[in-house]
Amino acid sequence: MNSAGLTLIIVTTALFSGIGILSSRGQHLSIEDYISARNSTGLGATIATLVASSMGAWILFSPAEASVTAGITALIGYALSSAAALFVYAWLGQRLRAMMPEGHSIAEYVFYRFGRGMYGLALMITAFYMSVFLTAELTGIALVVQMAFGVPLILTAAIVGIGTLIYTALGGLRASIFTDKIQSWLILPLLAVIFVVSLMQVSDFRQITYTAPDLFNLTSLAGIEYGATLLIAIVSAELFNQANWQRVYVANSSQTMRRAFLSAGMIILPIILVVGSFGFFAIDAGTADTPSVALIAFIINATPPWIVLVTMVLAITLIMSSMDTLLNGLVSLFTVDLVRLRPQTDQRQLLRLARGGSVVLAVLAILIASQGYSVLYLFLVADLVCAAAVFPTYYGLFNRQLSGTGALVASISGIIAGGLYFPDPTFSRGNLFLSFLIAFMVPTLLSLLLARLRLGIPFDFRHLKQRVVPIGETAEKVG
Repeated sequence: MNSAGLTLIIVTTALFSGIGILSSRGQHLSIEDYISARNSTGLGATIATLVASSMGAWILFSPAEASVTAGITALIGYALSSAAALFVYAWLGQRLRAMMPEGHSIAEYVFYRFGRGMYGLALMITAFYMSVFLTAELTGIALVVQMAFGVPLILTAAIVGIGTLIYTALGGLRASIFTDKIQSWLILPLLAVIFVVSLMQVSDFRQITYTAPDLFNLTSLAGIEYGATLLIAIVSAELFNQANWQRVYVANSSQTMRRAFLSAGMIILPIILVVGSFGFFAIDAGTADTPSVALIAFIINATPPWIVLVTMVLAITLIMSSMDTLLNGLVSLFTVDLVRLRPQTDQRQLLRLARGGSVVLAVLAILIASQGYSVLYLFLVADLVCAAAVFPTYYGLFNRQLSGTGALVASISGIIAGGLYFPDPTFSRGNLFLSFLIAFMVPTLLSLLLARLRLGIPFDFRHLKQRVVPIGETAEKVG
């Protein structure tokens, strides 16, 4: 085990944890501050928190893997999909803020719009997706540090997990946003340095096109299918990411929110292209045997040692910026539910329960990450159910005729239909693209048909404004 590498991990984690703790000192947080921080950030801060929280440790794995596996078309699809998710938020976020200005979570919207059945499905989908995401992030950083410095998985997972938990549990969403602002200013320069130095190690970029010409074929069917699958999967899954919906409400106005999401999307698009290009670098250097770690393998084997250290600092920055976001997002889901179920619970007790929830989630993530399990298949399962539920869920924001039963039937039909073509864990049978396409299209068509049939009483959108109120007023207005 490299003691210098371990020291670097501890110092970097302690630095961000300390910043988060300092930002929380002297604050008397209400539960609303802790989970929503409503209308508290301007344009710059909102862009910063979106960029930092959107770019977790996954950017060191997936984009380069797409390049190695399916080429430049897949990489372009990956970049466009990541940006498109934020662009869609700029549109849907405005609508939800207008319909439900005092809202907290997407599950809360589903409960009041569609009822308990669809709400139960949306809550399970959101919690499952974010839990897999959280575990994958911590597993990823543990594997990266093990590759670079030989540090045991449990040690890295514990250091980073506990360091992030401390300030997240203390300061909630406000601490997460504050550290995001610092982290966003570090991520971009660090990535630029790593990219420029790495580019200098490539002997002849044109040679890569000769080594693997199929990867640079813009009309490659495999690349197009890969990119299309990513578009459905990423946009659908991100629309069930509670952390993003929290950031819809933190902006100080609807206009600020819209501009922030659009700007963040434009920033993230070239970043994905840059990190994805490391897949081609790895092919040139002969370090792309395992596509999922192509970027890390190239950095370790083909760049100066100091770049490895810079990459590890970047990796820690990325994981902490996303882990605090996911922790608080998951806690906010269940806190809002608790208030609805037990409206008599006082503010201090809610805050203690929210902090306790953060601890439980972090400990579970650390324990699972220490095993080094691959969560790719779970991620794909989560993405598939998101793809099936996404249209019925958000069509309800614009159409009054789609009932809760209709939305639930459409979503479950999509899950079943897509599941019929979903690959098995060995990927020896099934068709990933076809399964995602069917999972998305079946509920879309069913929702449109059921809404046109005008079954049941049309929904009154004023109901959302009347029933969804800030925590603390819930008992009086809703109970």
